Amino acid sequence: MSGQSLLVPGQLSPVRSVPGKIRRPEYVGKPAPTPYNGPEVQSAETIELMRIAGRIAAQAMEEAAKHIAPGVTTDELDRVAHAYMCDHGAYPSTLGYRGFPKSLCTSVNEVICHGIPDSTVLRDGDIINLDVTAYINGVHGDNNATYLCGDVDEESKLLVERTRESLKRAINAVRPGRQINIIGRVIESYAKRFGYGVVRDFTGHGINSSFHSGLIIPHYDSPHATTVIQPGMTFTIEPMLTLGTYEHDMWADGWTVVTKDRKRTAQFEHTLVVTETGAEILTLP
Repeated sequence: MSGQSLLVPGQLSPVRSVPGKIRRPEYVGKPAPTPYNGPEVQSAETIELMRIAGRIAAQAMEEAAKHIAPGVTTDELDRVAHAYMCDHGAYPSTLGYRGFPKSLCTSVNEVICHGIPDSTVLRDGDIINLDVTAYINGVHGDNNATYLCGDVDEESKLLVERTRESLKRAINAVRPGRQINIIGRVIESYAKRFGYGVVRDFTGHGINSSFHSGLIIPHYDSPHATTVIQPGMTFTIEPMLTLGTYEHDMWADGWTVVTKDRKRTAQFEHTLVVTETGAEILTLP
């Protein structure tokens, strides 16, 4: 594995502004969102709006990813994604969600998820996950991907490649009538072939007009994930695989989650809608 030194918190830039004409999610300015009490199965109209939100989120992530290079700060990636979403009439869903201060998550190397963009400078050989969610027309679209920065060691490249493959396999396993745990079963069985850890405490989730609806999508074979998959359900799958343990520590910021053994981790995510025969990806650029 790469011999990069471990990450330390950087300095935060001021909170970025969003044009007043852009609609805010209801949780902005509040300590927590209002609990979602609606259905997990969405109407055709809602799904069509989620395609728009998903496309903007995917394009914003792509735009930020173009700037990944040694010497670039994670805050600069936040600036790019923030500007893209605002320019396309979308609100960056993470900005102000439970107090999160930035417009995307940047999780580098040993950071599992929820890394806060700051003055941290990317180094040659890093891997970095960008997690972007866009809110527009009253709905959210959520996606993430892990990218290589410069010349990355083979072990890390394989981790990234296989994590992407685990998401692909999980999506292919979605079928109406199956239980949600098929998703985690497929991911975990694939990851075990390579000795990877599968993060348990952070999961996929239902998404629609609510950023997190309450529906939980584990990435391991949970005996409790017995909800039956139905056409029209919308949720994310976002496996987090590690080179070592799946256990984690939390930084003092209350957001940044790192592997307990500080080994590297990768993640990929799409927002999906269940169809009559499988699943459609809503977060495509």
